[in-house]
Amino acid sequence: MLTAVRNAMRLPDLRNKILITLGILAIYRLAAAVPVPGVNRDILSQIFSENALLGFLNILSGGALQNFSVMAMGVYPYITATIIIQLLIPIIPRLQALSKEGEQGRQRINQISVWLTIPLALLQAFGQATLLQRAGALPDFGFGSGNWFSSVTILISLTAGTMFAMWLGQLITEFGIGNGVSLIIFSGIVATLPGNILQLGENQQWALLALFILITIATVAVIVYVQEGQRRIPVQYGRRVRAMRGNRLMVVGGQSTYIPLRVNSAGMIPLIFAQSLLLFPGTIASYFQNVEGFIGSAAQALTSFFSPSNTFYWILYFLLVVAFTYFYTDVIFREQNLAETLQRQGGFIPGIRPGKRTEEYLNAVLSRITFAGAVFLGMVAILPWLVSLITRQNVAQNTTLLVSSAGLLIVVGVVLDTMKQLEAQLLMRHYEGFIR
Repeated sequence: MLTAVRNAMRLPDLRNKILITLGILAIYRLAAAVPVPGVNRDILSQIFSENALLGFLNILSGGALQNFSVMAMGVYPYITATIIIQLLIPIIPRLQALSKEGEQGRQRINQISVWLTIPLALLQAFGQATLLQRAGALPDFGFGSGNWFSSVTILISLTAGTMFAMWLGQLITEFGIGNGVSLIIFSGIVATLPGNILQLGENQQWALLALFILITIATVAVIVYVQEGQRRIPVQYGRRVRAMRGNRLMVVGGQSTYIPLRVNSAGMIPLIFAQSLLLFPGTIASYFQNVEGFIGSAAQALTSFFSPSNTFYWILYFLLVVAFTYFYTDVIFREQNLAETLQRQGGFIPGIRPGKRTEEYLNAVLSRITFAGAVFLGMVAILPWLVSLITRQNVAQNTTLLVSSAGLLIVVGVVLDTMKQLEAQLLMRHYEGFIR
């Protein structure tokens, strides 16, 4: 690996890509240190120590939410907008037509996602600022108290931070190495890791630190194994005779290849789906907790049910992750339309008739292998709760201790994807890559 890094740094164009990526990530980390005006840091720190629900959003913001900086929302609104558009593609004929128009259609869909990000960012900024204002961490926010200017400034700052983070991610994707949005989230997770380890060391929690290291190593190993797992479906292309100039005939085709069906085709998207769905009821209920009567009692019960301290929360979390894994994998697989593509190119699966029978066969295989991926993602999602049962500590502390199991999934996925892209660049120049 060190040899591959040296080879990469010797190539001017590849070295520039790496330096551009590191420079943009440094700019993002500097921007993430700029706080929103009027934040009470002591109360904010207390809120995060007691509320594990905010930990997931803090991961997606790259650690900026814990300081409530201008980058507090990170790229999460853009991720939400992208997911919404992907879910609408099979439903809206216009979007479905754009998805089939190649690169131009994908650019148009991405532009729609960018425009949708703005209202979603404003809505999320208002929700987060309202929650912090009610907790006392953001006293200057609120349109009913006469703080109109400061409230509008906070909303604009948070929305502008999201758009800036999204723009930086797109710059990395275009001019650097790896997926820009994923690398921005990755940088935030890695940046918080040394602090968490030092905190355990200062508190002399050596047993927990050892447990943290063991669980992290084991989790990373399992994630790598599952992420790289795939079922290879053999494909055969029939031979065709093509006429050439001079009355010559040339036989083409007859090649053998395979279709790689991944065990986890959905990545970490099901965790985002499930976590967002679990956050929504509790967030809405928190607005009505102080109301007297039945509404207030129902809001308090709903907030308690969707709290990480409740066992049913983690059971529901697991079931939602499994369900969303199947749902998102099916959506992505249908967009690829492999059966029709194979038939159009003259390919077929040995022993399976082309067309409808091939589609049914591929769906059946994908359904079987997705079960393993869905259960794996579900176990990754509830890993903090499982560890809390062993250590008998608060689940919020274990979420920090594990750097979040979802965070580990992001880190491993981003590292693997970036390594593969670097390897491809090196192999193009006849150098040995990371994996081979």
